[in-house]
Amino acid sequence: MSDRPFDNLPLEWVRAFEAAGRTGSFTAAAHEIDLTQAAISQRIANLEAMIGARLFLRQRRGVALTVEGEAWLPHVSHALTLLQQSSEDLFSTRRRKITISASASVIQNWLVPRLTRLEPDDRMQISFSTMVVAADFDRQADTVEIRHGNGLWPGRRTARLFAEELAPVASPHLLNAGERWQDLPKIAVSGPRPGWQEWGEYGDRPHVRFDTMTSAIAAAVAGVGVLLASLPLCAEALKRGDLVPLSDHKLHPSDSYWFTASEAALPARQWERLTGIFCSDDAV
Repeated sequence: MSDRPFDNLPLEWVRAFEAAGRTGSFTAAAHEIDLTQAAISQRIANLEAMIGARLFLRQRRGVALTVEGEAWLPHVSHALTLLQQSSEDLFSTRRRKITISASASVIQNWLVPRLTRLEPDDRMQISFSTMVVAADFDRQADTVEIRHGNGLWPGRRTARLFAEELAPVASPHLLNAGERWQDLPKIAVSGPRPGWQEWGEYGDRPHVRFDTMTSAIAAAVAGVGVLLASLPLCAEALKRGDLVPLSDHKLHPSDSYWFTASEAALPARQWERLTGIFCSDDAV
């Protein structure tokens, strides 16, 4: 048996130190690791005794890292992160099942065209679930969701899917020379979205109304009328020339579509890979 104390450091002691040092609290570390505060304190005391150095100063109102503890913490955090990532890479032989819940419009018009970015070594088996009515987050603990909003959901990972832009579009076959597009029939999408009020100021009420952007885009392509469309969601139709923009003026709502998931839904590396596949490069 080695006489060097660092050869046999129990991993649970090191993990207790890292969590307490990172959070600045034995209580927070206990909650993260699912132990009692006394157990965290005991493990850190054992670690200090084994290495022969104090890592924390015990104070009346809490704890603080010593100079030695503060110097050691980033190295320990880095080592534990490498251990976790290498374990996932080497031993996660099965593809991780990930469920993405989103509206039908987002799935069809944004996510599906980007599935070609998946690579064979992406150990993900993705299932898509159409979100009809947004459920409570607590009921979707293992699901990655795409929600419309400001992205400020405490305790959850968030990444913006794309920067929303709204502008009027129509089929090129609908436009006649000299005719103002404002005088053409209008298509609307149900639901509270910034921009619809301004859209309503152009002439009469909408000629037809749909409950999904996908159906509204299809109607616009068919020449039914002019649609105030989400440009990211009709990008493929614009690229093919099935739709053309009618104005240089664009609306930029503060709300947009966001990837969101609980911290426990999937590992950080898979979250980064997933958002890298589906999020727009300019979605900052």
